Amino acid sequence: MSDALQKLWSPIVHQLTPYIPGEQPKTHDPIIKLNTNECPYPPSEKVLSAIRDRADEALRLYPDPTSEELRHTIATLHEVSVQNVFVGNGSDEVLAFTFQALLNHTDPLLMPDITYSFYPVYCKLYNINHKKIPVGTDFSIDLEEYNQPCGGIVFANPNAPTGLLLPLEKIRHIAERQRECCIVVDEAYIDFGGQSAVSLLKQFPNIIIIRTLSKSYALAGLRVGYALAHPTLIEALTRIKDSFNSYPLDRLAQAGATAALKDREWFDIHTKKIMASRQDLSAALSHLGFEVLPSFANFVFARHKHQKAATLSAELKKRGLLVRHFSSPRIENFLRISIGSEQDCNALIQALKTIIEQ
Repeated sequence: MSDALQKLWSPIVHQLTPYIPGEQPKTHDPIIKLNTNECPYPPSEKVLSAIRDRADEALRLYPDPTSEELRHTIATLHEVSVQNVFVGNGSDEVLAFTFQALLNHTDPLLMPDITYSFYPVYCKLYNINHKKIPVGTDFSIDLEEYNQPCGGIVFANPNAPTGLLLPLEKIRHIAERQRECCIVVDEAYIDFGGQSAVSLLKQFPNIIIIRTLSKSYALAGLRVGYALAHPTLIEALTRIKDSFNSYPLDRLAQAGATAALKDREWFDIHTKKIMASRQDLSAALSHLGFEVLPSFANFVFARHKHQKAATLSAELKKRGLLVRHFSSPRIENFLRISIGSEQDCNALIQALKTIIEQ
């Protein structure tokens, strides 16, 4: 029956290889999740209070379709105009709108060959001509390779899954040379030690920056992302959004996200704690014989000198610890390990020590 019903699929469905998210365990057994880059700390109490305050009879009404208060809060934080801000259900949705609205042209969209694996999925879904530019042997992105005719450029900074950071001056340099195409800077992890490209927006109206509240604000479950760009680019995203879902963020998400962005004390304390834990975890992994790439994200990307990553991942899972293993060429022997609490990181190191010794 299922094979017969597949005839009802549109042709594009047969061609898709969907993005595979990190495993979300459904067991009630104790699990240490270091595989999906979630924040190890609970969100600000001000966020929870704001959500509770909005959980009232007004839920029968549609939310503000423009998320005015949230957009004003984002604009104030980044010192831009509210017309420079677009919001959506997580940065993945904002990216999806961006691919449709700004990156589907005759010339190919350029992207690194090792980067966020959702990018080529969007290209397939929206039939976008694209070209992958190989990263270096050290996994760095050489933006000089992007100085060629293109329909757009997209990269994550810090990159995923490597965690490597592009200096702001390199982004400025390619923006100066590629003024005729849209340059998308995905800053999902920028709050963990990197310098945002927001300062380039006034000089380069073809840059669009994508951000999320899932990582540095501990709101992966709320699904809020946003874009910062010239109002003309924001208008393109809005046209796509209003042709798809004119009420993208519900009342609770708008209230919680607004409260999170305003609580700068919580943000500063917890991003610093994660960066300190990242340094400690990197040192501990190096001591166990891992090569650890210099990370500016809330995860580390590491490979052992003598142990296969697939084996280590499987053995860790047996012990109730989840990390992310990618089987893609060039990175098949790396593990991406999210920065957990101090207790979680210590448990990981002890488990790895046992596995390697055995």
